[in-house]
This record gives sequence, structure tokens and C-alpha cells, in this order.
Amino acid sequence: MARSQLASKIEKETVRWIGERVGWNKPFDGTFTSGGNEANFSALALALAAHFPQAIEEGVAAIGARPVLYTSAEAHHSIDKSAGLLGLGRKALRRIPVNANIQLDPSHLEAQIGQDKSDGLVPFCVVATAGTTNSGAVDDLVALAAICKRHQLWLHLDGAYGAAAIFSDQHRDLVHGIDLADSITIDPHKWLAMPFAAGVILTSHPETLQQAFGVSTPYMPRVAIQKTSGPTPLDNFQVSTQWSRRTNSLKLWLSLRVHGRQAYEELIDRQLKLAAYFANCVRSSQHFELAAPQVLPIVNFRVKLPGASDKQIRVVNQAIVQEVTHDGRRWISTTLVNGKSVIRVMVISYLTGHRHLEDLMIALTEAVKRQMSTTAGRI
Repeated sequence: MARSQLASKIEKETVRWIGERVGWNKPFDGTFTSGGNEANFSALALALAAHFPQAIEEGVAAIGARPVLYTSAEAHHSIDKSAGLLGLGRKALRRIPVNANIQLDPSHLEAQIGQDKSDGLVPFCVVATAGTTNSGAVDDLVALAAICKRHQLWLHLDGAYGAAAIFSDQHRDLVHGIDLADSITIDPHKWLAMPFAAGVILTSHPETLQQAFGVSTPYMPRVAIQKTSGPTPLDNFQVSTQWSRRTNSLKLWLSLRVHGRQAYEELIDRQLKLAAYFANCVRSSQHFELAAPQVLPIVNFRVKLPGASDKQIRVVNQAIVQEVTHDGRRWISTTLVNGKSVIRVMVISYLTGHRHLEDLMIALTEAVKRQMSTTAGRI
């Protein structure tokens, strides 16, 4: 889409639709990306450009002191990768402990910012999460925004998964405070059911896009535009890490044109109800227990093994998942939430219905009974 004005206008309109759902009452802009990794990288580049404009030309060494940024212990690994690629170093990222709701703990964050300032470091950005990969947790955006305002830090929201809740009038409070963010990542190829690849980076500081990504390109054609001929043609490479690329916005633009936002209202509501139904199945189970609050359509649970260590629980969890998924009919996984082993079930396909979750619970129950009989004598 290097110079395609139609593609550029489609992207511009789609970005506007998304930004309006965020609820910003000030100018905003954004661009489509290949996915959340590139979008988060772009957001940190924006934060760096906003706080240390000299670093764009002179490099991070021109800052004089070491910049540091913050995110939760449960945040996506793309933040580590981005810190390294931007020359900040992965050790510049402070991973803050989470609270009982698997949210970035504001008190720990404030304490770490204070410590870093005392040590002569330069805090510049907090990365909140709306929909962690492991558990679907949503950070307290209002509390984090207040901290960022006090310390004059850029607030980025990695909402690759959960920020799609803005498309639901009924459930948008799941991301209450999203409009307080300086930049937002959204992946339509997650909860909005788009094919790969489709990511978006939005910012309420549109001038930083060209500040971070704009370059002079004498070999690109220039068109003389008369005042009566309309606006200057869009140059997407001036606001993006990419140059020539696919029209990743087209699929979402078409979906919204054909099905409308109401289709997403229904999808989001249905999947949240399915996840809540499955969480209730776990609560009433004799063999499993919930391991984290169910916020988005992700359910974390573990096998009940009184007196067992987490290592023993992890072994049984893994064996259960292996048995339930070995025939390829279902896909669930094990992971770690706040350092502890859990089984993770995510309702993400628009084809998933109650019968699939009922069958899954039956399969899980049969698997755990077999595992309990095998391990009972060893625990």
C-alpha cells in the first residue's frame, strides 16, 4: 500500500472508527500493523520520541541517563523484545508484581518508580494490559493513569486482545479508563475474528507518529497539489515502521461495512457468557478449582490435589491436557499465572457453542479421574 490512496483512505477511515470507539475527545491517529508485537514496538517508539526527541537523531545515548519502563509480571513478551530492539535493553523493563486479581499492582509500581528516580534513572513509560495472554486480566487503567499523570509518564495500553471490548456498548466497562491511555494496541485478528495479519496502534498524540517514523525520501514521487485539488496524498510510511505493505485494514473495514458493530456486540456478549458458563462448571466440579478471576473469555483452573506441591499439580495438569487434546478435536493448554500452573481454556472461535464446552468438561472429568487413580498413591 506504498502509494495507494484508496488503501490509505480505507485505513484512515478504519482507524477513525476504532478511535471513536475508544472515546477520545481530542485528536488521534494511528496505523495498521502486522500484529501486536509491531504495534507494541511502535508504541514504545512513540513514548521514546515524546519524552526524548533528541534520541530519534542522536540515539538513546543522548538521553544522558538510563530510561526505564514498567509493565506487569503477566504482560506479553513483546514488551521485552521491543525494549531490546529500541536499544533500551531488556533490563530497562521493570516487571511489576501483580495483585490477587492478576493486575499490575499500583503500589508496587509507585514504589519502583520512586526507587528508580532515586537511583538516577529516568522513568518514561508504563505499559498496562487489557487481556493478558495467560489469564485475560485487565489492569486498573484509571489507577495507572493517575500514577502516570503524577510522574509525567507515557501510558501505553497493550489491548491486543481485550481492548476489542470497546466494540460492545454492554461490556466496554471491562476496559474502563481506556481513553486515558496515550497509545493503544488492538489486534483485530484476535477477539474481532479477523484473519492474520491485522494489528493497530492508536495514539492520542498524533504528532508523535511523524516524529518517531517520519523520514525524508527524495526518491518518492511528489505530486503538485493545488489548493483547490484537495488534501496532500497520504504517505503511510511516514507514520509506520513498515514501508510497502498489505492493506491490513481492508478486512476489518469490510466486516464493519457488511456486518456492522452490532455483530461484534453480539459476538463479545456470547463469548463472555460462554466463558462464565464454563467457569461455573469448574466451580461446581469436584475435581477442579478456579485459579484466577474470569474477566474475559479465558478460564484458568487447576486440578484439586489437597496437600500436593505446585510441581505435582503441574504434572497432573499437563497429563490431563495431553489426554484431552491428543486427538486434535480440542485445543486447550497449560500455562503459568502468577508463577503457578493452571489449565487455560479460551473461548475465541465464533463457532464455539455450549455443546463444545459441555463435551470439554466431560472429557476433562474423565481425564482427571484416570490421573487421580494413577497419582493418588504418590501424593
